[in-house]
Parts: sequence; structure tokens; C-alpha cells
Amino acid sequence: MTDDKETTSRPPGTSKEEVALELMRFIAQTTGYGKGSAGAGFGGKGPKTPDEQVDALLQLYERCRSVVSKA
Repeated sequence: MTDDKETTSRPPGTSKEEVALELMRFIAQTTGYGKGSAGAGFGGKGPKTPDEQVDALLQLYERCRSVVSKA
């Protein structure tokens, strides 16, 4: 028998906030998001301050939460 309902691959007991947090962690770790290091050949802004890094990660988390809540 097949259901027409969409199934999720989340383990039981995993909240949307936990899924959003894991998504944020994955994106931040794989892309270096929030670190603010300049790439080779670019002399733009200097490194981000710790407060700017925290703000960038919080914004990323909010974006992840909105995406997860839509799914």
C-alpha cells in the first residue's frame, strides 16, 4: 500500500528547531559562513568581529528555521 502523504526522514522526537540547527551547522562548517576571512586576491573588509560572526550565524539560523518550517 502506498500513501499519498509526504513522509519525512527525521528520526522520531526530532523537532523542527533541531533540524534547523543541524542545517545551520552543516552550512556554516562546509562554507565557513560567519568567519569573515577574506579570499585570495580580495582586499576588502578585514576579519569580522566576534559580535558580527554571532549575528551572521543567528541570521543563518533564522533562515534555516523558516525553510524547515515551510517543509
